[in-house]
Amino acid sequence: MSDRCPWCGQDPLYVAYHDHEWGVPEWDSRALWEKLVLDGFQAGLSWITILKKREAFRAAFDRFDPQAVARWGDAQVAIALANPGIVRHKGKIEATVKNARAYLALQEKGDFAALLWDFVGGTPLQNTPATPAQIPPQTPASQAMSKLLRQSGFSFVGPTIVYAFMQACGLVNDHLVTCPAHPRIAALATGGPQLSPKLRRSTGGDGGA
Repeated sequence: MSDRCPWCGQDPLYVAYHDHEWGVPEWDSRALWEKLVLDGFQAGLSWITILKKREAFRAAFDRFDPQAVARWGDAQVAIALANPGIVRHKGKIEATVKNARAYLALQEKGDFAALLWDFVGGTPLQNTPATPAQIPPQTPASQAMSKLLRQSGFSFVGPTIVYAFMQACGLVNDHLVTCPAHPRIAALATGGPQLSPKLRRSTGGDGGA
């Protein structure tokens, strides 16, 4: 694939991620939670660092089963801190446990995926950047999503982290218009899960796009 977005470079793992994952709409609540957690671990690092460790992260965090991670205590955190296959940052590991509990609390009220997708009106936003400089580090929608997530008990969900998450999970299509992936991703822009009235009332969610 020629004229790819330049951020993936030539690393085969990164190129495959760009070609087959980045920007593909993700509708599954658990998968979205996993990506949000991994983006939190990326803070201060490059995504390729996390990508190379992703399978180790999955093994360390119970395949990112929120119910299992939510039950973690000091012993499990200590085991993770000793795991050389992941990023051994105590604050981020403890935040993952906290975020699992926050995720489950939201899921009791409705669908986590629907809550997040409501910030873009339930359908992927189609941007048309010609150069990387035209892609913002954050947007009003990512700021609003970040605010709601923090109010719901999540950590490591600042607006820049959240916008990277939105790009990766296809809530926005930020492939360059010259990238062959842009039209392919745009063709996947169908409507997603709908936010339940109960969850909308409990979070005050009214979209942020």
